[in-house]
Amino acid sequence: MPASVQLCLMGCMTLTVGLALGPNQNMEFTFMLPAGSTECFYQTTVTSDTMEVEYQVIAGSGLDVGFALISPSGYRLVSEFRTSDGIHMVDPTEYGDYRLCFDNSFSKMSEKMVFFKVIINSQSETPGVQEDWADFTVSDRMVDYRLKEIRGRMDSVYRRLEKSRQVQTVLRAFEARDRYLLEDNLWRVSFWSCLNLLVIMGVAVTQIYTLKRLFDGTKRVST
Repeated sequence: MPASVQLCLMGCMTLTVGLALGPNQNMEFTFMLPAGSTECFYQTTVTSDTMEVEYQVIAGSGLDVGFALISPSGYRLVSEFRTSDGIHMVDPTEYGDYRLCFDNSFSKMSEKMVFFKVIINSQSETPGVQEDWADFTVSDRMVDYRLKEIRGRMDSVYRRLEKSRQVQTVLRAFEARDRYLLEDNLWRVSFWSCLNLLVIMGVAVTQIYTLKRLFDGTKRVST
């Protein structure tokens, strides 16, 4: 399958400029960044949370884009030019919308496929969860200790599962980029191999023709 078709299939979720991402959610997107353009996304956060932003260029000439992370107050926290990937942490966050901008204005012909994800770690616990656990709390110290232990284990399992899911997502992005590079290199190798084969065949035919003409001339002189 041609690389252009695969890029279209992989980039089926193409996002528009100024897309807003919901608050306190882990977001993952793969989108096509057209040549000569810049696209921005907005992530809403609350005060004193932790936000992690990770991006990676998985297809396109050069595998590089510009990236900027701007705070709700207008400060440019991160500014990168022509990089293939990056991981950035904001701790603590401000209340408002953080702007994530991807720049491909330096490329006039090649579009890029970009994968990025935003992880929001809330420092405050959910009130509903606290109320649910409070309903089970009794005066007995042992029961209270067991409930806290179970809750701690459940939180630990959840964090590990979430981390595993995030790692798998990153590995899928790496796999997509490696597949694109392999297919692009295969096309180049096949092209140059065919070209070299044609040159070798042309040289062989020329040599045979030259030798044949040489021997024909020798026979005429002898006669």
